[in-house]
Amino acid sequence: MPNKPNVLLVADECNPEWPSLPIVGYKYALEIAKLCNVTLATHVRNKENIEKAAGGLNVVYIDNEWVAAPMFKAARLIRGGEEVGWSTSMIFNYLPYLAFEHGVWRHFKSQLQGGDFDIVHRITPMSPTLPSWLAHKVKQPFVIGPLNGNLDWPAAFVAEQAREKEKLRGLRNIYKYLPYARSTYDDAAAVLSAFSHTRADLERVEDTRIVSMPEIGFDPEIFHAKQTPPAGNRSTDGKVHFLYAGRLVPYKLPELPLQAFAKSELLQEHHLHVVGDGPERDRMQDVIDEHGLHDCVTMHGRKSQSEVADMMRKVDAFVFPSIRELGAGVVIESMACGNYVLVADYGAPGDLAADGRGAAIKMEGFDKMVEGFQMEMEACASQPSHMTNPATAGQTYAESHFPWSRKGEKTFDIYQAILEHRTLDGLGY
Repeated sequence: MPNKPNVLLVADECNPEWPSLPIVGYKYALEIAKLCNVTLATHVRNKENIEKAAGGLNVVYIDNEWVAAPMFKAARLIRGGEEVGWSTSMIFNYLPYLAFEHGVWRHFKSQLQGGDFDIVHRITPMSPTLPSWLAHKVKQPFVIGPLNGNLDWPAAFVAEQAREKEKLRGLRNIYKYLPYARSTYDDAAAVLSAFSHTRADLERVEDTRIVSMPEIGFDPEIFHAKQTPPAGNRSTDGKVHFLYAGRLVPYKLPELPLQAFAKSELLQEHHLHVVGDGPERDRMQDVIDEHGLHDCVTMHGRKSQSEVADMMRKVDAFVFPSIRELGAGVVIESMACGNYVLVADYGAPGDLAADGRGAAIKMEGFDKMVEGFQMEMEACASQPSHMTNPATAGQTYAESHFPWSRKGEKTFDIYQAILEHRTLDGLGY
């Protein structure tokens, strides 16, 4: 095996300036490229931003706009924009994605058949519902993931599901019967699976080929707690400061911490900061106006990553009640900044806050969850020192496992194990 394996990274979504999955794919590719000889195959829509970033990647751009563009426009029309209707987006991306991988095969066919690559690794898309056409074609060991998906809508939040336009969610499991769904996982040398909810979806894959690896990560140069007092000791005005940061969309329940403040005279003596924008903003402003919360709640709008990190270092607690969060990268970022995290005990946030790293509030109906978050937030306000130890544990956990460089090292170890025909045991998180 060469010291630096030659790797073909397949990443349809890979863009240094686009939030969520595209920037995750880009940062992950950068870290793998530090340890391997990488060729990145990505969509032509990413070309401008990748070349502007000048990250030094060897990139080949695949153009399947003949099918991707009309399907994207149709999905956006049905979704009513790009903020909601995620399941609709996935359904409409099935054919364009297969066309993308077919384009990758056409471009690299001679190199793949000639053995120029040691590993083929699909890093995006990360949804298990989008199969790989390449998995059954390449002779190289095929790696897929990290994958994340298969988190059901909580039954108590039907109204939020409707506002998210997720009626097509009920069709999700049809993907298992579509072309290439079986070969994708039967032919994979390793399947990287983010959390327990995704592992449960990968029924065809035995444990020996599964590696536990959440897709989320953070940049320690941006998200850190250097020269910052521990949570519970950051106040300069005698108040505990809480922060919500994320899109203002129904499933994240950004209105919930406002309702907790509205019901608590104690919390109104402290301060809630809300960062983000989205379709729920008007509803939230109505809550602020109705309950006279202008002096204790500040709506900051959108902020850059560095600005969010600065705010995280100034507040004590991060409040994130999202009810269907697959990855929750923002929770790890807040942990890295030394925040005490309060999250819904469902999906990725509950896993991240487990084992004493934060407060995980039981998933119930909206009113019950308001009560749960209110109680935990009041505990922070009444005794700020109780946040210190869990916040420190969360920071240590984030720093140990989730810097992007650490994820690159983990992936390199997986490649080595595959090429040396060793077991994958012990390589996951």
